Amino acid sequence: MGNPESSAHRAEGQQLGPVLRRRSQIKAGSTTDQRLLDSAGPSEWVHTDPWRVLRIQSEFIEGFGTLAELPPAISVFGSARTSVDSPEYDAGVRIGRALVDAGFAVITGGGPGAMEAANKGAREAGGVSVGLGIELPFEQGLNEHVDLGLNFRYFFVRKTMFVKYSQGFVVLPGGLGTLDELFEALTLVQTRKVTRFPIVLFGTEYWSGLVDWLKNTVIAQGKASEFDLLLFHVTDDVEEAVTLVSKEVGEGSNERAALGATEELAREAGD
Repeated sequence: MGNPESSAHRAEGQQLGPVLRRRSQIKAGSTTDQRLLDSAGPSEWVHTDPWRVLRIQSEFIEGFGTLAELPPAISVFGSARTSVDSPEYDAGVRIGRALVDAGFAVITGGGPGAMEAANKGAREAGGVSVGLGIELPFEQGLNEHVDLGLNFRYFFVRKTMFVKYSQGFVVLPGGLGTLDELFEALTLVQTRKVTRFPIVLFGTEYWSGLVDWLKNTVIAQGKASEFDLLLFHVTDDVEEAVTLVSKEVGEGSNERAALGATEELAREAGD
C-alpha cells in the first residue's frame, strides 16, 4: 500500500461511502469500518433515548417475527407465587391441558407459579407452550415447560404481544402484575381498541371482592357502566372456562367473516 498522503493518492481521491473527496477536501482519519470496529471511544450513546428506541423496535421485530405463525392461542395469567401443591396450580395445569385439547396454543408470562402450571399442562398435552418473559431484578427466568420463549426488556412491548397473538384470556388468581394485565385487556375491549375477545376470571371466591367493588362502587358511582360487567366471565369450572373462550372466539370469527362479506358486497355494488 502506498502512502495515503502521496500526491498520486490525493489526485485519485478519497472515497468515504458515497462521498468522493480530492485534493484539499481530503480529510485525515479512519475508514467507516475502522470507526465501526474500534472499541475505543465514548459509550454514553448506549444510554440515550434514540438508542432505546432502536432496542424497543428490535423487541417488536423479534416478537412479531417469532409469533407470527403461532396457531390460535389463549393467554393464561396468574401469580408467580402460586405454590405447586395448591389447588390453583392444579387448576392451571388442567386449564393448559384443556386449551390444547380445544385446539389452542397456550401463552403465559413464562414465569413460575400459575404461569408454569399452564405451560406444564400445555406441554403435557402435546400443544404449543409459549412463555413471554420480562426482565426483572428478581425474575427466575422462563420455566422449564416453555417450548417457545421470548424475554422482553419493556412491559409495553410484552403486553402488545399478549394482545396481538391471543384470542382470549383466562385469568387465575394473581397479584398486581395479573391485575395490570387484566385491566389492560378490559380497557382495550371496553374502548374498542381491539376486536372483542373473551376474558374469563377463574376462581369465584378470589375474584368476588373485585367484582363486588366494580358493581357496588365503580358502577354505582357512575365511573363505569353496567355493560362493563359483561366484558368478563367468572367461573370455577375448567371445562366452562375453556368453553367460554372457545365459544366467543368462534363467534368473533363469524362476526369478522360476516363483516368482511358485507364490505365485499358493498364494494361490488359500488363497482
